[in-house]
Amino acid sequence: MSRPSEQPANRLINETSPYLLKHAHNPVDWYPWGAEALESARRSDRPILLSVGYSACHWCHVMETESFEDPAIAGLMNQHFVCIKVDREERPDIDEVYMTATIAMSGSGGWPMTVFLTPDLEPFFAGTYFPPADSYGRPGFARVLQRIADMWRSDRKRLRQAARELTELLRNRSTAEMQATVEPKAIAQAVQSLAGNFDPRYGGFSLAPKFPTAAPLSLLLRHHHRTGDRHSLTMVKTTLDGMKNGGIYDQLGGGFARYSTDERWLVPHFEKMLYDNALLARLYLEAFQVTRDEEYRRIASETLDYVLREMKNAQGAFCCSTDADSEGVEGKFYIFSESEIRDVLSEQQADWFCRYYAVSEAGNWQGGNILHTPVALETLAAEMTVPVEQLRTSLNEARRDLYRVRQQRVAPFLDDKVLLSWNALMIGALAEGYRVLDRKRYLEGALGATRFILDNMRRPDGGLYRTARATTVHLDAYLEDYAFLADALIDLYEAGAPSLYLGEALQVAERMISDFSDPSNGGFFQTAHQHEALIVRARDGQDGSLPSANATAARALARLSFHFERSDLREHSARAIRAFGKQIELAPEAFASALAVVDFLARGPVQLALVGTTDDPRYIALLREVAEHYLPNRTVAHLDPATVSRQDRGFEAKLPLLEGKNLLNGSAALYLCRDFTCIAPITEAEEVSRALTRMRADNSSDPSDGGSF
Repeated sequence: MSRPSEQPANRLINETSPYLLKHAHNPVDWYPWGAEALESARRSDRPILLSVGYSACHWCHVMETESFEDPAIAGLMNQHFVCIKVDREERPDIDEVYMTATIAMSGSGGWPMTVFLTPDLEPFFAGTYFPPADSYGRPGFARVLQRIADMWRSDRKRLRQAARELTELLRNRSTAEMQATVEPKAIAQAVQSLAGNFDPRYGGFSLAPKFPTAAPLSLLLRHHHRTGDRHSLTMVKTTLDGMKNGGIYDQLGGGFARYSTDERWLVPHFEKMLYDNALLARLYLEAFQVTRDEEYRRIASETLDYVLREMKNAQGAFCCSTDADSEGVEGKFYIFSESEIRDVLSEQQADWFCRYYAVSEAGNWQGGNILHTPVALETLAAEMTVPVEQLRTSLNEARRDLYRVRQQRVAPFLDDKVLLSWNALMIGALAEGYRVLDRKRYLEGALGATRFILDNMRRPDGGLYRTARATTVHLDAYLEDYAFLADALIDLYEAGAPSLYLGEALQVAERMISDFSDPSNGGFFQTAHQHEALIVRARDGQDGSLPSANATAARALARLSFHFERSDLREHSARAIRAFGKQIELAPEAFASALAVVDFLARGPVQLALVGTTDDPRYIALLREVAEHYLPNRTVAHLDPATVSRQDRGFEAKLPLLEGKNLLNGSAALYLCRDFTCIAPITEAEEVSRALTRMRADNSSDPSDGGSF
């Protein structure tokens, strides 16, 4: 068999997605999704074989090697089907529609996703990974292809009828009436459901595999903050401790793998995704604010530093992911043998390192060692009668040395395309990292990615593009792109960036309302009104691996409504929550991001207005003291009198929260407000904590109280 690179290129050679380009030399006559492929299917009356995956997907690579590079299997595909390959990260609309169909037909989903469609794009058979021949209890792909080809030839009418019925079911689901009032007590119901699924030993809300769940954990922190419920905090801490101590966390380089294959967080699926690291860095920042646990600060910082170091491109934007495999072996880049460690470190360093990271000669995975920390550093230091700081210093030095050695290995493949929504999540995490940790590199990283997006990913009509790679930007952006960007721009402004970013957030949000809103049922469609029509126009409110785009849109609109005192934006936000009210009643724990918005709207935010020059020590002290506090419901505005003219104090002073706010006797001042009613301005940092505590107490209430939406 000839090597893939020796095969003639197929149509995917003209794509920009690294995932699609990986398949450009398959013997399969692949099409990208588009008019040419769909017209070919209609003209030839052949079914479509739709294969959906992504670059960091291990089993996608396996299926490619086993089946798509096999000339015999490729011959069956080319003879009987129009074969279309889709990068799910570029086309989440296609992925969502046909993943819903796959789950409906097979009872489960995942990637690679393999769906057979009529030429009218209606699905009639689907699955995920297929081995080339019968094995693992799964039918072989060659047999599946031949069977479907035979059925299309002999029983086409029945297949079309089944496809039509399934499509109608999907359409009915997407248009079903889901509106209902949502009350704040749904938060307590979600917490109760999460508690029922909680693993008290290792954390998380399932057995194996275990995925990081940032949105529910963030909701638990919010609930603990509101009610003092200790078990909510226990669930968060147990989970965060389990993840940071496990192999799912890269103990040498920082950052998290996509999920753990076991219940202990030990054995990861080694791919790393930009969005996971954005969401988890932010979650650890929140947990640090709540608990003051320095370990949470460390994990947040190491994760953000990993992204800046290894996932940022030359233009300042962030790449999508790194593969699980290197040199064709899953996890090879990350695994160490004991002898490799002892070859690098001194004898004492190696002894201490191997004890702390549970390294053994036998290993804990396929003969090697996944580094993890089952015993706390302080406990180990006491057992070894070594001063804690001496042990910590030794381990940090060893980590740096081993990291340098690891960097000399063949690295996993980097999917270097830029996705707007994922970059927005990282911009928000970096902005919050700067605000909480006061590390300027995080603000610089956030600003660099933001400038790239605003300068390069705007369409001529003012809308946004979804993806960029090298010099090419293309594909119309989706709801998640607009929602996540608007929210991130608010984060950037509230962290101290110029007010122009708040103005940009408002423009993005208003365009989002114009292009995506559902005037009949409330909420927002995944695709814009002018977008390519698929068999179903998706509109979803629950969280997945990403926070719900509808909930994030609602969050951004709610925040902007308080910044600009715009009740219309607040109503759009509330409608986006009500749109999924019936589903929230049935499974509130699946709507953690939406329920966070319910809490925000029901309670109203603490409004903080900071006035002062950014180099004034008193201003800096006020800013740092505010950053110490966990304030999940807040809006922050800031005004530097030195940067605006006396005649026209600029955009900042026209914001309602800043109206009439001035220095106090020439000194920097913090104005704490709620509903634009402010207490006496604060000029001393030590007063901030007492004032926030009083305001919190004045606003405390039973979690079932508050407005409905």
